[in-house]
Amino acid sequence: MANPSKTPITLTIAGSDSGGGAGIQADIKAISATGSYACSVITALTAQNTQGVSGILGIDPSFVEQQLDAVFSDLDIQAVKIGMLSDSRIIKAVANKLQQYQPKFLVIDPVMVATSGDLLLEQTAISTLQSELIPLADIITPNLPEAAALLGCPIPTSEDEMETLIDALRLLGAKSVLLKGGHLEQAASCTDLLILPNEVIRLSTPRIATRNTHGTGCTLSAAIASFLAQGYPLPIAVKFAKQYITDALRHADDLKIGSGHGPVHHFFAFNGKPS
Repeated sequence: MANPSKTPITLTIAGSDSGGGAGIQADIKAISATGSYACSVITALTAQNTQGVSGILGIDPSFVEQQLDAVFSDLDIQAVKIGMLSDSRIIKAVANKLQQYQPKFLVIDPVMVATSGDLLLEQTAISTLQSELIPLADIITPNLPEAAALLGCPIPTSEDEMETLIDALRLLGAKSVLLKGGHLEQAASCTDLLILPNEVIRLSTPRIATRNTHGTGCTLSAAIASFLAQGYPLPIAVKFAKQYITDALRHADDLKIGSGHGPVHHFFAFNGKPS
């Protein structure tokens, strides 16, 4: 059951997307749209729009730590979502602060692979993510290329191949894993595997035909953190978040943003007009 007695606060730790469709901006929209209060710590700045990324500027780890101290010293943060962490130094800084402050829930979206297939983290940074941060997580939410990068294996091309990764993903040390099957584009449905310690829950929704998918992973993981902050059990939080991103994708074409891959519609349920 959700706890209505206090405002649920969710922190997003991620990079900024100047185009507004992914990263910190998508997280704040998703957290707000799903009923929590969003605060943020920025780890990198990007020059980005719907057509791609033209520049990345990393934030000094000491200033990332300063941001974390500022929000944790004042706000009653219930859940944390982590997205883009640009290098090993920032990963270590974030891990150290999370161990210091011990938030109740930690959701990690291991942003490592661009849509083009290029790795966004060097191998040393991936190793640091595996050793320092993933073992602290209540849930990690890799897509298929990210799972393959974490495990050093080929990218699954079917649901049967997704299932072969279950044991290895459990061994990464997170309490649970949501293995996202959205990259299986030939499938009529989008099937994710929620890998818990003693069971696997299959979550399937109809595949939405849209090119406006920018920020999908950020939005889903932020929504999971938001629902956890509200007191929902993890399987319910994941189920609610998956329905939310499905609806946001279903309404994505209602927006006309940019000339490339536009964002999902975070506020599909709100038209902005006073009643």
